[in-house]
Amino acid sequence: MTLGIVAALHEEVADLLAEMAPGAHVEHIGMRDYHVGKLHGHPCVIVLARIGKVAAAATTTALIHRFNVDEIVFTGLAGGLAHGLSVGDVVIADTLVQHDMDASPLFPRYEIPLLGRATFDTTPVLRDALAQAARDWLASEMTTQVSATLRAKFQMTAPRVHVGQIASGDRFVSSVQEVDRLRDALPAALAVEMEGAAVAQVCHEYDIPFAVMRTLSDAADDDAYVDFARFLREVASHYSHGVLRRFLMAKPA
Repeated sequence: MTLGIVAALHEEVADLLAEMAPGAHVEHIGMRDYHVGKLHGHPCVIVLARIGKVAAAATTTALIHRFNVDEIVFTGLAGGLAHGLSVGDVVIADTLVQHDMDASPLFPRYEIPLLGRATFDTTPVLRDALAQAARDWLASEMTTQVSATLRAKFQMTAPRVHVGQIASGDRFVSSVQEVDRLRDALPAALAVEMEGAAVAQVCHEYDIPFAVMRTLSDAADDDAYVDFARFLREVASHYSHGVLRRFLMAKPA
């Protein structure tokens, strides 16, 4: 079983790449480097998709066709949508929707034309394993990996794991008005990002098991850009590495 691990930004997989580096090799396809090797005894392909739905879909398709991956996990950052979520929380997708898909009046809003559906379900066994790995990491390692100073800066008091809908679109949501609009339009959505639903659609069409994990870096509001780079570098990178390491260590050989 080969696992494809995908992220939009380098920092989200940098530690995983360093860990896999001994014995791994790189294949350059379509302006992307696919790192092929093993992590904790499991064959893996790690790739930086870059930002946006088209980039994510192209990368996912290559993983399936060129590398014959059996399952895919996407990891990265997101903005929180639902009330009660906090910076540092983890959202594991149970369904994903493209919030900018609107082919009406030919098709209902959000529905993918000719597929007859607006949402895509993640694979329960992968979703549940990823959620458990996130809970375990938050409970046992997060405070040793993310300093008290950083936790205070980003007001990370007691990060939690949430399982629910994630909305994706080719737009960085960064205003209260946009958040309110999305909350009204998609009341089930917990978080918003720019790639996950595209991965979900490709995996659905190719019948590939997949899961999506997002660390909340902000509330997708007017302050969404504040210290994003530092959070990505000094917080989110530890989340991705720590949670996926636990995920792989618990995964049957």
